[in-house]
Amino acid sequence: MLVVLIKAILVFLIVLFCVRLMGKRQLSEMQPFELVIMLIVADVACIPLSDPSVPFYGGIVPIIVLTFLHIMISFFSRKSLKLRRIVNGSPIIAIDKDGINFKNLQRMNINMHDLIEAFRSSGYSDINEIEYAIFETNGKLCVIEKESDPTKPVPALLPLTLMVDGKWNNEGLKEADVRQEQAEKLLKKNRIRSLKEVLYMDIRQDGLVYVSPKNAPYFTDKLKTSGEW
Repeated sequence: MLVVLIKAILVFLIVLFCVRLMGKRQLSEMQPFELVIMLIVADVACIPLSDPSVPFYGGIVPIIVLTFLHIMISFFSRKSLKLRRIVNGSPIIAIDKDGINFKNLQRMNINMHDLIEAFRSSGYSDINEIEYAIFETNGKLCVIEKESDPTKPVPALLPLTLMVDGKWNNEGLKEADVRQEQAEKLLKKNRIRSLKEVLYMDIRQDGLVYVSPKNAPYFTDKLKTSGEW
């Protein structure tokens, strides 16, 4: 029992020392290779504690090796942009001047619901306020707002989702008091022939509708709505 206690204390101190060597990053700020190394370190550290037959160095040596591997990758990544792109990847634009970039969403393997959650978590409830949205290599979303006139304050509006990836959101339609026929007429007016072409569509209390097709620039239009939400 005493041996296990001593092992646990030593493993804790060694892992703490190695983590301090790797740098002070929050879990959400880690690059992909850093997260992989941390997960392996956490798993390896448990081996000598859970299995008494494994010698102490059997868990410590891999931890030290992984720590120096992390340091070496970080060092050479700072020196080589090419290596940094290989190890960390590159930032990807999710929203640009044409609206939501459907091809880049596919590259990142995320859907519209993930994107909506990401920009709301960044403090933006209205996608129409966003000029550019970029996913950094650590997964964080960087948002650049559209320019606005500070002398003309705009009332806060809460968009309701009407359609995602070609499928109607019946709850949003009901709450906005908008019929599918109205919305389809608006889409046809803007040369959208099929609902499958629509990646995202929402409406605000003032009736402003934002539509981002999958393979065309976004557009806005107006619909009659109750405005009571």
